[in-house]
This record gives sequence, structure tokens and C-alpha cells, in this order.
Amino acid sequence: MIVVVCLNPALDVTHHVDAVDWGGVNRPRAVRARPGGKGLNVARTLHALGVDVLVLGLAGGVTGAGVEAALRVLSVPAAFTPVAGETRRTFSVVDDSRVTAFHEAGPEVGADEFAGFRRGYEQALEGATAVVLSGSLPPGLEAGTYATLIETATVAGVPAVLDTHGEALRRGAAAGPAIVKPNLAELAALAGRPLTPAKDRAKDEARDGGTDLAAVAAAAGQLRGAQAVVVTLGPDGLLAATGDGCWRARPPAAVAGNATGAGDAVAAALAHGLALGRPWDERLRHAAALGAATAAAPVAGEFRRQDYLGALSAVTVEEVR
Repeated sequence: MIVVVCLNPALDVTHHVDAVDWGGVNRPRAVRARPGGKGLNVARTLHALGVDVLVLGLAGGVTGAGVEAALRVLSVPAAFTPVAGETRRTFSVVDDSRVTAFHEAGPEVGADEFAGFRRGYEQALEGATAVVLSGSLPPGLEAGTYATLIETATVAGVPAVLDTHGEALRRGAAAGPAIVKPNLAELAALAGRPLTPAKDRAKDEARDGGTDLAAVAAAAGQLRGAQAVVVTLGPDGLLAATGDGCWRARPPAAVAGNATGAGDAVAAALAHGLALGRPWDERLRHAAALGAATAAAPVAGEFRRQDYLGALSAVTVEEVR
């Protein structure tokens, strides 16, 4: 079983309109509401792959009850610790090809509420093959929260995959997870410098598709403590700095579609590969293929199996020296 921790779940509400009148009344042609947050995207993907999964998190209020009910409809097992505050919502407006998003911070979480979560977490780790800790932290939880949960997993002998940002990412990496999965922007923010090549640099520099691979690898090395760092590069694929070397996984071509949830699909595939003991080249092949299939799907955060299998046979993985 893979345990997925989503401390700040959301109800994702998306309105589709032909054009937005920001000063007037808008009548969307379609409205979709679904459980969201990075951790829930990871769990849905693992469930679609046929993996035994359990979601743990914090939920409260009417919105929290709605998220739990929606997961039951999807047959995704979940055990949320109740909190007094209202679970957050994310609201997106899709106007032609543009997406404008509004993300609430989430409920304030108290020490007693988090202690209740910790008890359930420790119990769930007893039957886990891997744990994924994904997404933002709600107000009230310190930046070192993921580091604490990773240390608990390590004591239990369960490898951890971490996907978050900012100081929570830095501290979590220092706790020694098996894999951390920042995207390019998150890694650049921690490094304090851009990771795309300057226009006047020599053409023979290590770069590809607008990404400076040498700079990315160097920045990944600065995430001290993590056993491996896998960076999602958008259409340029993945770069993994591991104890066995540095690897590059690349989809066959740029994928047109909605990249929402593609990084979460990558995290799901990495956790699955970790639990199965796949070698690094195969972990990355599956991760790049699943990310590409998710970006190509008509519904954000989902994938079509035929797209996944097609991309799997076309992804190239090579060692970067």
C-alpha cells in the first residue's frame, strides 16, 4: 500500500466561459467540481494504475465533507482527520485558452488537530510500502512539518517521496526522503537564480529546449539530504540526480494540452516505481510517460491508458555525464 499525505486538500471548481466580463455577470457553459490538491491528484493517479492506496489528510466543514464524499464515489480510500476550519476551495475560470485561478490558503490547523493526524499517520505506516507527501501546508503548520513526517517514515522503514515548495521543500529534503520532486520554477526559487540559459551563452553549453541542464543538475545537488532529486522540466521531460548518476527522460514530442496535474502524475509514478523496486531508468520512463499522458488528457489531472502506453514505448532515457 502507498500512503498519500494531503494536508491541505481542496474542492476544485472550474467555470468554462467563452469570454469573461470582469465587471459584469458571467454565465459559464460548463461547471466542474472535483476533489483537488496535489496529494489527491497523486492518489487518483495511483488508484487508476491499480495501486492499493490510502489518502491521509485534514478536512473540515461542508467543503471537507464534499471532498470526502467525492473520493468515496471515486472509490479512493481516504481517512481524514477532522479540523474545525473549512477545507479550502480553488476556483478557476477557463476563458478560451486562458486559465485564471484563485487558490484559498486553507483552514488554520491547531496543535491538537495535527497530533490527531500524526497518530493515524503512524498507524498507517505499519502497512505501507511508500509514502507520498504532496502539496502546500495549511496555515498553522510549520515549514518543518514534512521533515517531521519524513523522519517518522524513516523510523518505520518506509521510503518517502516529497513534492512541495519553498522552505517546506528545503527542510523536507534535509530530512532524507528517498525522492524529492520539485518543478523547474520551485528549484530555481530555492537556488535563487534562473535555470534557463542566457541568450549570450555559448551554444555548446549543456542545454536543451530552453533548459540549462548543467544548471539544473547543480541546483538539484544543493538540496542537501535527499537521496534523489527528480526535476520536472515541463515539455523538456525530467532530470534526475540520483546516487546512481544523473538521468534525463524525454517524451517523444511536446504534448499539447493542459499540464495541470502532470507533475502529480510524475510523483505518483515515482512512488509506484519506488515501491516496486524498479531501476532508475524504468522509474523515469514510466514517470515521463504518465506525465505526458496526463497533459494530453481532455480532463485535467486524469489520463487515458492508451496515451500512457503509447508514450511509454516512445520515451527516451539517457544518462547525463
